[in-house]
Amino acid sequence: MNTITNKNAGKGIIPTGAGGIPGSAGCAGCEARRSWHTGRPGGLRLRPLLTIGLLAAALAGCSFTPEYQRPAAPVPHIISAAGERAVPGNAPPDATLPGWKQVFIDPQLQVLIETGLEHNRDLREASLNVEAARAQYRIQRSALLPSLGLYGEGGRQRTPADLSATGQAMTLGQYAAGAMASYEVDFFGRLRGMSTEAQERYLATEAAQRSAHISLVGEIAGAYLGWVTDSQLLELARQTQATRERTVDLVERQYQVGVATQLDLSQAKGALHDARSSTAEFDRLARQDLNALQLLTGSTELLTLAAAPGDSGSVVRLGGIPSNVDSGVLLNRPDVATAEHEIRAANGSVGAARAAFFPRIVLTGSAGTASAGLSDLFGGGTGAWSFLPRLDLPIFDFGNRRANLDLAQVRRDIRINHYERAIQNGFREVADALVARDRYVAQLRAQEDLVEEAERSHTLSVHRYETGVDSFLQVLDAQRTLFNARRNLLATRLQQQLNLVQLYRSLGGGWEAG
Repeated sequence: MNTITNKNAGKGIIPTGAGGIPGSAGCAGCEARRSWHTGRPGGLRLRPLLTIGLLAAALAGCSFTPEYQRPAAPVPHIISAAGERAVPGNAPPDATLPGWKQVFIDPQLQVLIETGLEHNRDLREASLNVEAARAQYRIQRSALLPSLGLYGEGGRQRTPADLSATGQAMTLGQYAAGAMASYEVDFFGRLRGMSTEAQERYLATEAAQRSAHISLVGEIAGAYLGWVTDSQLLELARQTQATRERTVDLVERQYQVGVATQLDLSQAKGALHDARSSTAEFDRLARQDLNALQLLTGSTELLTLAAAPGDSGSVVRLGGIPSNVDSGVLLNRPDVATAEHEIRAANGSVGAARAAFFPRIVLTGSAGTASAGLSDLFGGGTGAWSFLPRLDLPIFDFGNRRANLDLAQVRRDIRINHYERAIQNGFREVADALVARDRYVAQLRAQEDLVEEAERSHTLSVHRYETGVDSFLQVLDAQRTLFNARRNLLATRLQQQLNLVQLYRSLGGGWEAG
């Protein structure tokens, strides 16, 4: 991670020059002015117009925008899944992720993601925001160049006799046509600071669009995984319902011959009703998952999917990420990149606020032809031109410029704080995802063992009931235990896959094209 070597960087400290004017030290144009005034052999001894041109070029190199230095990351160098202090040498410098097509391997999910990237309205809005920021940057950048235009004007005016200097009524005409130009000489970098701010905000919106892209891919994957799990739970509930229907038939036959009791029959029917309720519940959830996918993909047609995969573990595959990751990977997160561009934009704003302490020089000129009569507008001797330089320098503004500079510096410090907070949030998200990934392996293994034991217990309880050793209550308890164990196994697999999606998003998504 890069660190700040200047202890004053990002703290709002401004170099001062002669007279204590903020940011006036170290200006190349100021050195040119001193050389011009001294008259020493190294001074400028050229014709006045050339001298002014060279001086303007030298002054145009002045900039009071602070040099950007990336703030130090307020997190450890290594993101460890073990929750312990990792040895830096044991972690690779980065963890390069493949594109989303290599991570989300289910063909049906890939089609959904492609549809969403093309039609999702939120992502479309993010793209439009990028276009708007690009246009704003182009507008601000155009201020660095001269404006040139054509003009044509004409008019007639009658002066009554009592107002005329000759004592006679007069009717006068005036017509003109030509070209005009205007240019603000950016001696002190005010316009360049504003252009830099607009450019960095444009780049920040690009990073925000990438964040929206990654978020959309993750949301579609999460919704799809939810649909897969709910579909599997629906199938489990249907199987359980069918099993309990057979159990009710068995208990009814035994009740008719006097082997089972009325309580056994009532308990069996109650278990069947519970299974029917679960079937209706998971059917509702699966249909709502489809509605969520419909919204995320932005599809205009009713979304229909084929049968869900038999195992949610076949949906996401994210390998090659070690347990210890260099925290430098956090710089690839879009939110961190956005925060960094915001700091650079704030630096441009500080530079423009500093330049406001110096004069603004605007050159305006026009050249063309003018005459009292329209027929003589382009005749000989009608040439006309004007050159109107203007210098603006507020003397007393009651602290307005100082307050603007202080505001720009405070906003820059706020952006630095946002950047550091984004780094810290990213560190925690990645660390949590790494910890969960490693622990889900053991949790799934234990859950699978629990399902095997529940199946064995259910088989034994049914056999003991049929032979009259145990009551029907033991069968019901074994059925509930088996159903809950299978449901928890599916839920754990879902959480494991969702954690891989979260790890993919926390690391900044695929850094290769999808």
